[in-house]
Amino acid sequence: MNTILQQPIRRAAVAASLLLWASIGCAGSADEEANKRLVLAFQERVLNGKDADVAAQYVAEHYVQHNPRVPDGLAALQRFVRELRQSSPDASSSVKRVVAEGDLVVLHSHLKRNKDDRGMALVDIFRVENGKLVEHWDVMQPVPETAANANGMF
Repeated sequence: MNTILQQPIRRAAVAASLLLWASIGCAGSADEEANKRLVLAFQERVLNGKDADVAAQYVAEHYVQHNPRVPDGLAALQRFVRELRQSSPDASSSVKRVVAEGDLVVLHSHLKRNKDDRGMALVDIFRVENGKLVEHWDVMQPVPETAANANGMF
């Protein structure tokens, strides 16, 4: 039996192709993993921790906000976090899923104002550039009392 792996020239070509494919895949994966870590740290320290002062470690000055209730920019985000700390000190978000593709990171979370709140299903999409968050979109849906299925939202 004469397989491709028994032929030295073809075996070398296959090995080189696999190495090239792996190096291309790993480069993107390393960036995506770094982006995930950045977004998760931002989520925990800035939003859950309600620490507006550390936001500059994670967010670019020219931060673009697509949530219609929050203006653009780092300073506006910091004001929002300070207001959140005052108005909803017990609010927290529990991340259920993290997905990264290229410069985008998506969080699927359960946001609650307090421990008794049914909460909201939240999807945040962040764009990362040069190790900073530069753009944000979000979509929120209330967790209903009853559902047409038993699957849950998370």
